[in-house]
Amino acid sequence: MSAVLYAAAGGVATLTLNRPESRNALNLEMCEGILEATRIAAADDSVRIFFVKAYGPVFCAGADLKERQGMSEAQVRERRMKGFAAYAALEALPMPAIAVVQGPAVGSGCEIAGACDFIVATQDASFRTPEAVRGTVGATQRLPRILGKRLAKDMMFTGRTLSAEEAKQAGLISRLVVDLDAEILKITQTILEAPAQSLRLAKRCIDRGVELDPKGALEVEIEAIEEQLKAGNWMGKK
Repeated sequence: MSAVLYAAAGGVATLTLNRPESRNALNLEMCEGILEATRIAAADDSVRIFFVKAYGPVFCAGADLKERQGMSEAQVRERRMKGFAAYAALEALPMPAIAVVQGPAVGSGCEIAGACDFIVATQDASFRTPEAVRGTVGATQRLPRILGKRLAKDMMFTGRTLSAEEAKQAGLISRLVVDLDAEILKITQTILEAPAQSLRLAKRCIDRGVELDPKGALEVEIEAIEEQLKAGNWMGKK
């Protein structure tokens, strides 16, 4: 997992993209590292919050195109599928998952950050999905659901870069901060003090509910309430 570093202590898990010499471009090793880290975290009941960060001045420069040189069609397909599996694994984490973005997030970087529950970023963050203008297909599903299809198409068709301020206005970034460490500490303390079950149930309700009609979404929430009642947590106890 050298392309990805994983650490967990005190209820906090941190996955760090660790290819700064390649601007943290996503390769097969990084995909497999993300899958392994998320598997470990999901199986660890002590993990209450999961951060995704990156070493170096670039969050992620997109897919590692150099890796594809000399690959067969089958190998390229396998690598692409591993990428989709990595994004899905981040999205499926049961605990709150937060992307910490400093510097550019391009293509796969947008997918990784967008797969988290929300994004905390600094002013030097930026977001770009130039796949179509480069002659490939990717990043067409997650961002339209976050930004709306018109802005997502503008980014995809023109390679437009969203600045941190634009990304905040568009709802991609939840918190745009100056003192990143202080903000991360505040978020961490709040989540660690909250009941783990209620946070996990709330995440499940939101993620499932937005894909359903109002009646189906309400049923998801009622199901979560029943689960909490059966656990004896009807008074908001931890």
